[in-house]
Amino acid sequence: MERHEHIVSSYEEELSFLNNKVAKMGGLAERVVGQSLDALERRDRALAENTIEQDEVIDALEHQIEDQAIVMIVKRQPVGYDLRQVIAPLRVSTDLERIGDLGKNIAKRTLAVVSESQPKQLMLGLRHMGELVLVQLKDVLDAFVERDADHALKVWYKDEDIDAMYNSVFRELLTHMMEDPRNIGLGTHLLFGAKNLERIGDHATNIAETVYFLVHGKAINDQRPKGDITSTTLVAMRGMAG
Repeated sequence: MERHEHIVSSYEEELSFLNNKVAKMGGLAERVVGQSLDALERRDRALAENTIEQDEVIDALEHQIEDQAIVMIVKRQPVGYDLRQVIAPLRVSTDLERIGDLGKNIAKRTLAVVSESQPKQLMLGLRHMGELVLVQLKDVLDAFVERDADHALKVWYKDEDIDAMYNSVFRELLTHMMEDPRNIGLGTHLLFGAKNLERIGDHATNIAETVYFLVHGKAINDQRPKGDITSTTLVAMRGMAG
């Protein structure tokens, strides 16, 4: 009996390790994304460089989670919900690592435009989109910690809001670039920044799917919401140019 209780206690400690590392990764990912937007808006080189360096910590945490998960699967051979409790942090950490990379990419855009003048209105839409993405990220991480599938499902459906905002920012930046060629360099970097934010939203949606699967042991039945029409817009513009 004592041996069984020891095994259960040890297993719970290992799960706690995984979940704590995911929580730490999530907090760092949120910080990287938020700081990258601040750096871009203020054209703050020092903040951008600091943000880029933080991504290394996120990468290290992902490796720790991966190593621990592999050890647990080999040693414990869990099944059912126990297995999902190991697999879910592993999958979430992969998405958080990509979110860290995307946030780092936004910070790198700052280094490319730090000396350029920047009309304030060009950042308004991007800033709003970034705030929406950060709310989605926080909500889905809360859903993971609380094992709240309903909360995760709400985040999953809201991905369309981020896509709609991305489409709006995309059109707005293209308009500014066509109206004034001096905006093309900066506008191009901001377009890439907006695309990175849209991808972060996709990874938040991935995490929502993982939370739902963790709780229910099955995938979400509905078709994944998607509203990015920018590729179609670009094709149409090329046609008009031809």
